[in-house]
Amino acid sequence: MSGLIALLDDVAAIAKVAASSIDDVIGQATKASAKAAGAVIDDAAVTPKYVSGFEASRELPIIWRITKGSLRNKLVFLLPAGLALSAFAPWAISPLLMLGGAYLCFEGAEKVAHVLGWGHGHEDHPNKEVTIDDPAKLEEEKAKGAIKTDFILSAEIMTISLAAIPASSFWMEAATLAAVAVIITVAVYGSVALIVKMDDLGLAMANYGRLSLTRTMGRGLVKAMPGFLRLLTVVGTAAMLWVGGSIIIHGLEELGIAGPAHVIHDIAYAVGHAVPEAVTGATEWFTKAAIDGVLGLLLGLLLIPIGEKLVTPVWRKIFVSKPAA
Repeated sequence: MSGLIALLDDVAAIAKVAASSIDDVIGQATKASAKAAGAVIDDAAVTPKYVSGFEASRELPIIWRITKGSLRNKLVFLLPAGLALSAFAPWAISPLLMLGGAYLCFEGAEKVAHVLGWGHGHEDHPNKEVTIDDPAKLEEEKAKGAIKTDFILSAEIMTISLAAIPASSFWMEAATLAAVAVIITVAVYGSVALIVKMDDLGLAMANYGRLSLTRTMGRGLVKAMPGFLRLLTVVGTAAMLWVGGSIIIHGLEELGIAGPAHVIHDIAYAVGHAVPEAVTGATEWFTKAAIDGVLGLLLGLLLIPIGEKLVTPVWRKIFVSKPAA
């Protein structure tokens, strides 16, 4: 009997350790996911365009196909690559993170420049929109394009998350990165699924609602969605510039160039302590985020010529399919 009790005690102890490990993984994954906010919001803002123009019955299947592709990108390709970097070339994580930050700055600045009428953005090549008569083939092409775009954003997310994970064992890092991949993918594409079906929900409420309040809410939902999508794009762009700029500043600090980070900290501290104590912390954070965003925008504007004249043409040559003759 005493042996059975001892065994049960051991099982309970192991269960506690396992539960603690799971809590640690989820906690670290949540914190790491928060660090990738810019890329996550941009992913959610970009994806709805890939289902525009399709019948409502095909929207969710397309999103599910993209979701599976995104999980494959993260778990099959990027997770092993991230673990290999952490194990064999940890020195490369910071430069790669800065490269991802520079890309976020470039993407955010390009969107701002496009709104202001500067440059051509991604609209300057004749193969961007290809008319395909076969709906099934069009759906396949759209899904493939979304998965390719997701690979870039997923690479940024996984790199940012990897850098945010505290030093730990190989299996803890692997489990945390896998949790990040699943949490972010479900959050992004679950949100996208809700967004693209909001119009249908609003129409159903407006047409079939039994109460006038329900019909009014449905019409309001339909009218609000275009504005919500524009707001999501604005928030995504701002988040990209903020996260990209902060990554660059932090990377410079790690490389021994700590001046910019110290100046930003001093400015944020001064502004935060010039307001009532109740909002000091929030003011400091907002000030730092704003400065990081402005610096990210300036860097991105400087990178636009390089991106449009060198990086984007090479990317299109490698990954963009030419239309059939």
